[in-house]
Amino acid sequence: MKARGLMSPFPVSENVARMQSSATMAAMQAAEALRASGANVCDFGAGEPDFDTPDNIKQAAERAMRAGRTKYTANAGIRELQRAIIDFYRKEFGTEYQSSEVMATAGGKQAIFNAVVTLLNPGDEALIPKPYWVTFPEIPIFAGAKPVFIETEETDFVLTVDQVERAITPRTKLLILNSPSNPSGRVLPPNEFRRIMELTTERGIYVVSDECYLRFVYPPGEAFSAARLPAELRSRLCIAGSFSKTYAMTGWRVGYALAPAEWTKAMLKVQGHSTSNTNSIAQWAAVEAMTGPQESVGIMLKEYTARREWLLNALSEIPGFKCSEPEGAFYAFPDVRGCLKNDLKTSRDFAQLLLEEEHTVVTDGAGFGTEGFIRISYATSMEQIQEGVKRIKRFAEKHN
Repeated sequence: MKARGLMSPFPVSENVARMQSSATMAAMQAAEALRASGANVCDFGAGEPDFDTPDNIKQAAERAMRAGRTKYTANAGIRELQRAIIDFYRKEFGTEYQSSEVMATAGGKQAIFNAVVTLLNPGDEALIPKPYWVTFPEIPIFAGAKPVFIETEETDFVLTVDQVERAITPRTKLLILNSPSNPSGRVLPPNEFRRIMELTTERGIYVVSDECYLRFVYPPGEAFSAARLPAELRSRLCIAGSFSKTYAMTGWRVGYALAPAEWTKAMLKVQGHSTSNTNSIAQWAAVEAMTGPQESVGIMLKEYTARREWLLNALSEIPGFKCSEPEGAFYAFPDVRGCLKNDLKTSRDFAQLLLEEEHTVVTDGAGFGTEGFIRISYATSMEQIQEGVKRIKRFAEKHN
């Protein structure tokens, strides 16, 4: 007699069944599998700095461990981290937050998750500009809501207030913004950001602003946070922040949310029944990251600037490629539709065959909602970038 549990597939919930797996995680897994087989891999898939966490941050973590700061903390985070975040936003953007409006999270992703699931009900709509970070549509789906996508290719992937206004319906409850953008690297101009926030405030729509790449904006551009806007335009705003990119702390899993007190209270309820507090040691490391020396941020930005310049010039020489200039983050998002012919029908075909033939990892743009593009992360060494681009060019010429 067969065991009952083996007679049918696992009964996945309807909401989870509607979710798509992460394209970026798939690219990471493909790279790991190739390395395990002994292949010489050029990996443009990873969305994390290739820099090490600065020593002063590591030392702060060590001090915390030796001091016995290894216990549960308050759900919202240690007071020292809340104060460090508040002080940073006051100093950089002239905004005063209260401790009731700040919470530590297990990475910026948890901040976004908390914000979305505490807000959306089944039948609500969440506006998401294309291209989008792969997780943005999946959280509303998890909540039983409907992601509604805003096409931005006509404006070269820079969202406008007119595009937002055309997408609003009576069911619209949330808009998710991401500037600098993953995957395009485009930056929303401050004036347009303000106009969008004026529109959403007028229509009673909430906004989650993912500011994970806030500090990585290339001159002459300047870092702009929605926190800089007047208080009346922040009454329905949640800012999701992260230490992962700015301080090369991806594995530490520490981020934060800034939102009105009632929204924060609801997010703390969700977090209290999921992860509870963020890792205690990572919190003390984050205090040092935000209050200690900031030279490492400038060093990374300078290196990314050089890599970006070289990469954009090199991509322009590949047949069939077109690429807008990213003003922030550390991604290029080239249009490869000029390469899609013969055995290459889609950008997924492009990414898959490039992996098989050249052992080079890129992420298919369809995972970001934009077929015909690929994401290239230049958060890797210049040597790897140069070798990878050589392989991509060879691949494109072979299939042209």
